[in-house]
Amino acid sequence: MIADKVQDKDSNQCIETSLTSDTISITCTLHEQNPSLSVQYISSSKHTEGEGTDKIESRAMDAKRLFHKLKPFLAVVFLQFGFAGMDILCKAALNKGMSNYVLVVYRHAVATIVIVPFAVIMDRKTRPRMTLPIFIRLMVLSLLEPVIDQNLYYLGMKQTTATFAAAMCNILPAITFVIAWIMRLEKVKLKSIRSQAKVFGTLATVAGAMIMTLIKGPVLELFWTRGGGTTANNIQNGSAAGGISLQNSIKGSLMITAGCFSWACFMILQAITLQTYPAELSLTAWICFLGTVEGAAVALFMERGNATVWFIQWDTKLLAAVYSGIVCSGVAYYIQGVVMKDRGPVFVTAFNPLSMVIVAILSTFIFAEQLFLGRLVGAVVIVAGLYLVVWGKGKDYKSSPAPTDEHKALPTKFVDPGGNGKENYSQEMITISTCKAKETPEANEN
Repeated sequence: MIADKVQDKDSNQCIETSLTSDTISITCTLHEQNPSLSVQYISSSKHTEGEGTDKIESRAMDAKRLFHKLKPFLAVVFLQFGFAGMDILCKAALNKGMSNYVLVVYRHAVATIVIVPFAVIMDRKTRPRMTLPIFIRLMVLSLLEPVIDQNLYYLGMKQTTATFAAAMCNILPAITFVIAWIMRLEKVKLKSIRSQAKVFGTLATVAGAMIMTLIKGPVLELFWTRGGGTTANNIQNGSAAGGISLQNSIKGSLMITAGCFSWACFMILQAITLQTYPAELSLTAWICFLGTVEGAAVALFMERGNATVWFIQWDTKLLAAVYSGIVCSGVAYYIQGVVMKDRGPVFVTAFNPLSMVIVAILSTFIFAEQLFLGRLVGAVVIVAGLYLVVWGKGKDYKSSPAPTDEHKALPTKFVDPGGNGKENYSQEMITISTCKAKETPEANEN
């Protein structure tokens, strides 16, 4: 410890300081004409000699903060890659004659088998008590997404292509926003530029969907799609394998739009349910299980008298059911719930255009699907409208305000006179204002 005592003759003020490896303590004797003084007490929980170790620790902390900020974005990007793979595999399975109703049942049966053990083990201490209102919400959730949305989506994909189906799903964020606005979960001030962006972005996504549906335009020739896939003539006639007539295109777009509406309702209801049942894994397990039961009832009715649709072999059909069940039902429902609790449903759905881009690229290689100018223009309009909505939502989820200089902990540097000029770093600085107490008559008598 290094101690020093200095006395100011002019002010008759004595300041005593002591320096140790852990703390600096300052004791002041105040002059009568200086009744108030600001005293700083510097507490050090850890001192490191030299700048090397401190820089390494600082960079490690910065990396952790950056990763924490990027986690929601990385999670939803992972979801879009998963959805893109599902679109490719499920389109291949449907092209081979697999029933979309059976695919939905097998998909959620696989998801239930995978997720339930994790939910039982990891949520055993945090799982809320099941009540009748919560169970009713779970039944509605399992009806909206696993049954209604997915069956309509697969039916629309049968009528069109994987790229078209993925592109049409870009209206999902706008539909989610509109439903939230109607239910007064979304605040809109028409005089605000951000609210105007939300409205115009919603209209743009609808216009883009209409362009993709009604306008085809010329074929964009890609060298890896020449000689395969669909051509301009068989698209118009609807006669070739993979050819899409205008009637089928309209049917498919209506089915996918209705599915997106059901999906948006599912996202909002999931966000509401998580407020009273904040166990993401258990919620996912319940949705997958009830979706399997409800989907089986629908499949048995729709495929009655056709028992052969339930038999699948070790081929693309089985791969599509297993992949979509694990990645796009089990994992996706869980990640959506985790991110949604912090960022809301609009943030989760805002990254759907990435899935469209991935599917469009992969489909040209796998299915030799040709790209049409009208659908490309419509997709661009949808993406532009989507990000107007996202920009308008940008200020809705504000981070907590940063602490002020008086409260936040700042690293403080001081030089130890006996430490050969080596710098030490403290981790906390507390500022205390002190005032001289008034002297009492008893003190004057003493």
